[in-house]
Amino acid sequence: MAPPIIDSHIHLYPASEAPSLAWWTPTHPLPAQQSTAEFRAATAPAVAGANLAGFVLVEADRRNSSPRDWDAALQEVAWMRRVATGTAGAAEGHTPDDAPLCLGLVPWAPLVLGPDELGRYLERAEAEAGPEAWGRVKGFRYLLQDKENGTALGEGFIEGLKVLGRKGFVFDVGIDQHRRGRVQLEEVVELIDRAHEGVEEEEKVVFILDHLCKPDLTILNQTDPSFIAWRTAMFTLSKCHKTYMKLSGCFAELPDKLKERPAEDIFAAIIPWLAVVVAAFGPSRIMFGSDWPICVVGVGEDSWKKWHKVVDMVCDLAGLGEEDQAMLWAGTAKEAYKLEG
Repeated sequence: MAPPIIDSHIHLYPASEAPSLAWWTPTHPLPAQQSTAEFRAATAPAVAGANLAGFVLVEADRRNSSPRDWDAALQEVAWMRRVATGTAGAAEGHTPDDAPLCLGLVPWAPLVLGPDELGRYLERAEAEAGPEAWGRVKGFRYLLQDKENGTALGEGFIEGLKVLGRKGFVFDVGIDQHRRGRVQLEEVVELIDRAHEGVEEEEKVVFILDHLCKPDLTILNQTDPSFIAWRTAMFTLSKCHKTYMKLSGCFAELPDKLKERPAEDIFAAIIPWLAVVVAAFGPSRIMFGSDWPICVVGVGEDSWKKWHKVVDMVCDLAGLGEEDQAMLWAGTAKEAYKLEG
């Protein structure tokens, strides 16, 4: 029997709020609405097999003019509340029966503003979420992939991370080595060291690395400096036991032609990266994530199933037993995010 699955990284948005997404345009290849109904359709075999335990809903990069512009971010918190409590309208693609699938929420937060402003934002977000949904907020994200070098190394950012640690929240790390180079990897290594320095063990913030840190999966050989830098960073980052990795987001880094190929071909092409992640972090600190619906672009409507198959082959390649597979598919996400159920 297949182990339960927690998809640790999905994005949902209703059509009415699509224009608030920083990356969305009327001609974007994704539809204006990607909600729970569409996610259920994408994972239909898993749902029918009763092994999809739920998902973690991650902020989808709402538009803002500056870190002090909180309107769209708080609008997204309100949307997350409706998803988590089953109060979203039928036109928003969600029903009360869908609420139990929402196991965790990861909204945006302005870490860059420092601890005082972060504290004020958290108060606003908690009021917007309400008690029931706020209980499912497990962490926050401030995307670094498109920010200036050094953004995360400012004293205010570091102190903000310490606030999250004291409050029991995790920080989702979104960087992009493929397009920004090794500097983003080096900054995350320093970021973790400084955020944990001088902090009691139980108050150290947990870091969850998204999408393998977006390596360049177009590389043809393992002697490329980009691959070597990424591999080195993975083993360095894995030395911190409060750092986890999401096995997610790889489709976006593939060559366009490879995206169209069967799961077996994709797996064969990216084995070097997958093997490094398994060796560095082990199944107890790796979690399955689809990056749905972003994973659909260039891949097609079967993208969730295709990535599920790739990860299944990772389990076979690593020779993982039932207990280790249970961790990769669901247990690691439950542990890292402190999910209930």
